[in-house]
Amino acid sequence: MTTVLEPAGQVAGARAVRRVRLRRDASAAPSGARGLRLTAPVGALDLPDLLAGAREAVAALAAGERTEEELAALVAGRDGDAGLMRWQLTRRRLGLAGLLEHAVHLAAEDGEEPLARLRPIGRGAAEPGPTPDPTGQVKLSRFASAAPEDGALLVRSPGSPLAVELGPRAAGLLAALADWTTPAGLARLPGELPLEAVRQTLRLFAAAGLLAYGAPGQEPEADEQRFAQWAAADLAFHSRTRRPTASAGYGGTYRFGDRFGPEPASPPPFPGEKVALAVPDLAAAARADRPFTEVLEERRSVREHDDGAPLTADRLGELLYRAMRRRQTFTGGDGQELADRPYPSGGAVHELEVYPLVTNCAGLRPGLWHYATDRHELELVAEPSPATAALVANAREAALMKADPQVVLLVTARFGRVMWKYETVAYPLILKHVGALYQTLYLVGTAMDLAVCGLGGGDAGDFATASGIDFFTEGTVGELILGSRPGTLRTDVGVPRRETKR
Repeated sequence: MTTVLEPAGQVAGARAVRRVRLRRDASAAPSGARGLRLTAPVGALDLPDLLAGAREAVAALAAGERTEEELAALVAGRDGDAGLMRWQLTRRRLGLAGLLEHAVHLAAEDGEEPLARLRPIGRGAAEPGPTPDPTGQVKLSRFASAAPEDGALLVRSPGSPLAVELGPRAAGLLAALADWTTPAGLARLPGELPLEAVRQTLRLFAAAGLLAYGAPGQEPEADEQRFAQWAAADLAFHSRTRRPTASAGYGGTYRFGDRFGPEPASPPPFPGEKVALAVPDLAAAARADRPFTEVLEERRSVREHDDGAPLTADRLGELLYRAMRRRQTFTGGDGQELADRPYPSGGAVHELEVYPLVTNCAGLRPGLWHYATDRHELELVAEPSPATAALVANAREAALMKADPQVVLLVTARFGRVMWKYETVAYPLILKHVGALYQTLYLVGTAMDLAVCGLGGGDAGDFATASGIDFFTEGTVGELILGSRPGTLRTDVGVPRRETKR
């Protein structure tokens, strides 16, 4: 690579300078008599038997930014031309291992200002490609996102292990790239950058996957179904959590382990009224239940309740006991208090809680309740209010019901239980747990001849208002409606069934 100079643009005497350094989360340590070992969150790279100039060049990269010419001169001065050729191979290994950051600076008479930096944030090669043509059409991908990080604006594309960090002068390029343009057109904007600085910045954009393919009137991101079907937020979530190479940390990394302690398995009890629930006889239930295959085949979403014979507190308690009671607690090797319930949970963290929102349940007054899984009792969280009414109305509309559901089971997650240990996969892991709990409630409810219907969405803000629980600490991640099952089921909603009577 070479440093590219550009005649003065809008900034008198300004020119583009390309620099490189070791990625900021990497470190270099001696290895053997003449080698170095480079370590980063994504792995390690051994560089054995380096010549003196090459070792100095790597040390210079670890200390700060250098131009390629400065590195070449350093190596050639110590190792000669043969050593310089060896350095080029080492330098390529560093790039392919994702251990380098590439920067574009705007240099003027009064100093240099960083414009953009290509940052490896995951696992993968970090080498920019060719410089774009001045007249070539460019546009920002509709999937790109920008957020502040480490005091700079970081722009990312879903699934890419690279991101571009923008300085204040280059941040204006984002707005100009909202529609098709050219590097030359960007350089002509008032107060913007010299052409070569624009081209070098776009070179980093392209390496990070931030630019759209195509041309005006021919945009695959908008025209092809495989791209058009994705909302930007959905693709970002899918790519981040299903492409481990896009993140430095993935799985049980305990990234907050040195800052916060693990949360206990049980939340603090609510101060309101307590209702002890009857403990069902599981042996009797096992004898009375229909065979598993029959229960599985008869499982369906039931959106109608028998308000003439509503659900009872005992039946609600039996469902909760069989589906999600705490069977035991134990301490994991990491010191976190773990739990065992009837449904599975990654790492046995069991972060899910259930809040029955009662409108019509015999033996239980209306209101928002919390099921204490360790004590098998209900705790009153809130009396009926406009906020709880909004939750009931949302559930009724989502289920296409003609009347209010007898009980809405609001499933929440205590986020810190999972996020203390897991990185990147924490929230999708919560959603997997919700699915496991949904199916467990469905099957137990079917075995008990109850009406169960899982809902596809809800309003976590309404729950926060109704419960008084902090939105970021614990929030709803699922909802089901529950009630007594009528003798005749509706046929105008749901999956058509020949058998509608029980």
